[in-house]
Amino acid sequence: MKKLIWMAASVLVMVASCKKEAEKPSDAEDTIYAESGYPIEPVNIQNVKIKDEFWLPIIQRVQEKTIEYALEKCREEGRFDNFLIAGGKMEGGTKGVMPFDDTDVYKIIEGASNSLISAPNPTLEKLLDSLVTIIEVGQEADGYLTTWRTINPAKPPASWVKVDKGERWESLEASHELYNAGHLYEAAAVHYKATGKRNFLDIAIKNADLMVETFGEGKGKIAAVPGHQIIETGLIQLYQATGKKEYFDLAKYFLDHRGKPDHHELFGAYSQDHLPVVDQDEVVGHAVRAVYMYAAMTDIAAIEKDSAYLKAVNALWDNTVNKKMYITGGIGAKHDGEAFGENYELPNLTAYNETCASIGDVYWNHRLHNLTGDVKYFDVIERTLYNGLISGLSLDGQQFFYPNALESDGVYKFNQGACTRKDWFDCSCCPTNVIRFIPAMPGLIYSKDDNTLFVNLYSANTAKVELNDHKVEVEQETSYPWNGKVKLTVKPEKAGEFTIKLRIPGWARNEVLPGDLYHYASKDEAGNKIFLNGEKLEEGVDKGYFTVTRIWEPGDEVELEFPMSVRKVIANPKVEEDKGKMSLEYGPIVYAVEEIDNKGQFDDIQLTANEEFKVEMQPDLLGGVNTISNDNLTAIPYYAWSNRGVGKMKVWLPVKEAEEKTE
Repeated sequence: MKKLIWMAASVLVMVASCKKEAEKPSDAEDTIYAESGYPIEPVNIQNVKIKDEFWLPIIQRVQEKTIEYALEKCREEGRFDNFLIAGGKMEGGTKGVMPFDDTDVYKIIEGASNSLISAPNPTLEKLLDSLVTIIEVGQEADGYLTTWRTINPAKPPASWVKVDKGERWESLEASHELYNAGHLYEAAAVHYKATGKRNFLDIAIKNADLMVETFGEGKGKIAAVPGHQIIETGLIQLYQATGKKEYFDLAKYFLDHRGKPDHHELFGAYSQDHLPVVDQDEVVGHAVRAVYMYAAMTDIAAIEKDSAYLKAVNALWDNTVNKKMYITGGIGAKHDGEAFGENYELPNLTAYNETCASIGDVYWNHRLHNLTGDVKYFDVIERTLYNGLISGLSLDGQQFFYPNALESDGVYKFNQGACTRKDWFDCSCCPTNVIRFIPAMPGLIYSKDDNTLFVNLYSANTAKVELNDHKVEVEQETSYPWNGKVKLTVKPEKAGEFTIKLRIPGWARNEVLPGDLYHYASKDEAGNKIFLNGEKLEEGVDKGYFTVTRIWEPGDEVELEFPMSVRKVIANPKVEEDKGKMSLEYGPIVYAVEEIDNKGQFDDIQLTANEEFKVEMQPDLLGGVNTISNDNLTAIPYYAWSNRGVGKMKVWLPVKEAEEKTE
């Protein structure tokens, strides 16, 4: 990052008169004050050290390549300049074309801060201090922070932001002023946790205090809701970081008044502003806005034990998973409005499946698991992680999918003007969202509740966990997702009784996803096995977990075997696009056929009855992957497609009529 550090240092020279030293909080402030409301708590990424051959390269790619690449793109396109121009330290008009360009900087800081939590890096921390200083320059005296409106409120960067008088909050359905704030708060909360410094947190607090003064009930306040949600989860995170209940109250105000025409002129279904949130039971509109809102609703349900919010969240989740989710875990069927389609409307060539939507869906499902412990939420998370989410990032870490199609003819330019990954976008929300998410992935692996340790995902790592009455180190050894063998070594500080719940993946329980949207053509009867210190355990399966409660001794070993075989998946017949077709899976991985591996026969590929497949690890192909092949086809993991140039691709393959029947 030498070039970027030099760039940040040169900017600091320009703004030296405005610079404040980043300070550590006092002892009284060195605490997260507010309870999350969730009975299950993720194990902090600081205490989980990934060492496997699947996730570690992806995380390192983001840390070592993508962050630097994105910062350079932000510099080239004037993201940093906008803060300096807004603060009067540079001359010029707004640079960029989106009203939410500020958030790219915030999301990069969030991702880099997550990197600092797991791997302290003084050089990176210094760079972040420089970026925070730049942001501070662009903040107005009363806390307002949206650079395009500060620079020239009468001239938005996007034509779809309508202005009349050029005043603040004038076009909330499109201005993204509150969306910008939400990403600011989320990034600042993570940066504070990572560094203990208040420099970024104080900027967020100053802005949030302005929001509290501006919106809500009371004389002189504005009765409104955000056009694009995320300020709600951001405010709740600030509440948890500071203990200021006003932030939580404003988040709930925004949610409570959504869809109420006597409160404001409604934005409509596109923004999930067509009905009160507690009355919504079908996922509609812009998919990213939706899952951000559902995550905030889940926070409310957890913190306030709000049964109406919980009922709505459950109904929305059921609709998503049963009627509107792709086999890859992707959501959002339509390019038009980046939106959900009708029930069972899941086109392949024109699928949208925005990378941001997959990330938001993981955030939402993680909250639902923290609330309930139900295994089904991690079934969705795992499918999304290994397929429709990491597909958004190329193997070199410098190209991206905005939409994630399930079919390509090599001609249709589905990806913002391209039919392969692009190196950047005018609307660069997806690349920077990948940056903020991937370094935090280790925080999904383990959770804890009282004296119970949940093992949610399988990845080689070492972790330190503090249960209520026990300190425990655990070590996972596995080649997952390429095979289903896992060894867990348990090392309590001293012998003691506690519970370990080890998730049996949905695919290993013969469930593609919860519900009936997809099913396997046949059951895998091999059976899942658990061994304790070399002896097979015959009991202990409880609601999708191997549950083991015992007095654990240092060095106890648990071994799991989840037999993997090539599985054929059939979609619900109501999904018109997938009739007469099947897709292939191996373990948690969805497979695709690419033209480059099937030259001269791609268009003729069909699945046939009783065919056998060979699964082979190809260490020199696409970073090292299992391929599925026979005389008819060669298939690769979906996430790795389009890393070898433009060409045709399919996930759903034609199948002979006899093969459509299930056993």
